[in-house]
Amino acid sequence: VAAARQVVAGVMDQVLAALSDGKLSEDQRLQQIEAVAYANFDFETMAKLVLARNWKTFSKEERVRFVAEFKNLLARTYGSRLQRYSDEGVEVVGARGELRGDVTVQTRIVGGGFDGATVDYRMRERKAVWKAIDAVVEGVSLVSAYRTQFREVLSGGSPAELLERMSEKNSFSSVGR
Repeated sequence: VAAARQVVAGVMDQVLAALSDGKLSEDQRLQQIEAVAYANFDFETMAKLVLARNWKTFSKEERVRFVAEFKNLLARTYGSRLQRYSDEGVEVVGARGELRGDVTVQTRIVGGGFDGATVDYRMRERKAVWKAIDAVVEGVSLVSAYRTQFREVLSGGSPAELLERMSEKNSFSSVGR
């Protein structure tokens, strides 16, 4: 529990340092936050959790592409959301053990317009490294939210259609960067 809590505290320090660095442009700040996300989220596990039973309907190539597109989508979403917290601090307020040896690390925004908002990170250890497998922002799980969105697309379409939509969204969100 202490190790997972320490990882989240370190990640928050990196994000806040990027947000408060007045020498960085908005794009540079976003790129730094995305780099922190790339290093500290377990995107493959998250992709499996998001697709749930639909994971098995994807070919090996589609799975690889889905993980790549999802990683891109999530890092951008996470980075752009965190940019809103430029005047705030973050404090780790607790941690608890979960099933499968996971740990939920609870954080709270301090100050600014989002004072008191909570973000909980579900952490999983693999090969002695703790990485986030979900973030729960004000009670809303990113994994659950994406699972609902993707299930709707897959209920009326194919894995290829979902991948195409994700690719379009990722290329659209990178325009102007």
